[in-house]
Amino acid sequence: MVRSKIKTLGIVAVLMVLSVLALYFAQALLMPKYMSNVKEGALIAEYYKAPKNNDVIFIGDCEVYENISPVTLWQEYGITSYIRGSAQQLIWQSYYLLEETLRYETPKAVVFNVLSMKYNEPQNEAYNRMTLDGMKWSDSKAASIRASMTEKESFISYVFPLLRFHSRWSALTKEDFRYMFSKDMVSYNGYLLQTERKGVTTQPRKTPLADYSFGENAWYYLDKITQLCKEKNIRLVLMKAPTIYPVWYDEWEEQIKDYATQNDLPYYNFLESMQESGIDLTTDTYDAGLHLNVWGAEKLSCYFGQILRTECDLPDHRQDSAVLSYWQEMEERYEAEKGTAD
Repeated sequence: MVRSKIKTLGIVAVLMVLSVLALYFAQALLMPKYMSNVKEGALIAEYYKAPKNNDVIFIGDCEVYENISPVTLWQEYGITSYIRGSAQQLIWQSYYLLEETLRYETPKAVVFNVLSMKYNEPQNEAYNRMTLDGMKWSDSKAASIRASMTEKESFISYVFPLLRFHSRWSALTKEDFRYMFSKDMVSYNGYLLQTERKGVTTQPRKTPLADYSFGENAWYYLDKITQLCKEKNIRLVLMKAPTIYPVWYDEWEEQIKDYATQNDLPYYNFLESMQESGIDLTTDTYDAGLHLNVWGAEKLSCYFGQILRTECDLPDHRQDSAVLSYWQEMEERYEAEKGTAD
């Protein structure tokens, strides 16, 4: 009788282990891989593989991860930096990503792109997933999920993504099997390199808004970012990227300027320094003005790098053997991809 019970318990234990393994493999297979398409979804997770010795951390949406080149900041100034950016990154997501990042490292400066101030409420599950699924589990991730979920989303589907992606069976490709457990690097310290050229041909029309005020939730999280940086003795720098879509309203600009003045923060609107930075929107964007291509990103990075070096008193690490090999390897990969352009 005792042996029979032990045998039964052993069988149950084996079946439980096999079930857990099956669910683990199924989830690894069915989760989106973001390798060939929608590469933005791979950006957040890549941070954990990189060295944690950055002097500058960028947070924000596509206006950082497609417009700032950490490789150029390194080449020109010896600045070590990482972009913790993601598609339509909402300001509360930026805050919790920063909170998480500061558990790994303490940079001298944090740069936040202000476009996401336009959003005061959760927006879209697909974009949420590209930010939240890539984060490692922590209190910051849990809080970010709760702040970001739309009405149709559930917290448990982030704990067990298989509940969300189980229906992808019919859409699986060879890529899903190839990248089940390891992925290629798609970015350069968070920068998504673009080599296409599609310049601006028409200026966007500024459709009047009923209310230009940023929402209370947006202000609340900007205050939290500001306070967190002050507590950690980190210089917070606000920026607006030099791209013309989506439209950046003058009324929004005045609110950010006032906030920066009240909180003693540097703020740089690079829409106002196109000529100085050398950016030409007829050649330096790849999608008619939404984002810069690699040549535009390099121009902005050269211009902004000089500002950051002075504003934040950043050291030049180009002779630092502890980081030199990492950046040299990245440069080689970066220049190789850049060289594939026509």
